Amino acid sequence: MTMSEAEARAAAERNLCGLVGALARQIEGHVRERAAALDLTTAQAVALRELTGPMTMSDLAGRMGCEPSNATFVIDRLEQHGVVERRPHPSDRRAKLLVLTQEGAGLRERLLGLLTEGSPLAALTPDEQSVLQELLERAAPR
Repeated sequence: MTMSEAEARAAAERNLCGLVGALARQIEGHVRERAAALDLTTAQAVALRELTGPMTMSDLAGRMGCEPSNATFVIDRLEQHGVVERRPHPSDRRAKLLVLTQEGAGLRERLLGLLTEGSPLAALTPDEQSVLQELLERAAPR
């Protein structure tokens, strides 16, 4: 019995979805483990990873893939620990910029080092990671 073309495509897509899901779970577990080593929650680690410079809460929430209210909760905790501070936005009086403190910049640097160690993506060469990124961006544009 031969598989129809539609069945074959559905099976291939199901397999690919399973692989992407498995990779996402591996990455999430890796981030969770590395975050715990620094006494951070997974969400706090993701926020620190994504804070590549001063940005608004909306920008951060978009990078984290969550609602601004969830990002606010995470940033409130990081601010309480002296890792992040809110500063006036230079052109929007209603907005605040999130900025890492000196302590926060050091913590982020340590986190990035831990995240790259033993990452599920470390099995790929930089060129392979670039190809994967390009393919994922085409499949799931932001």
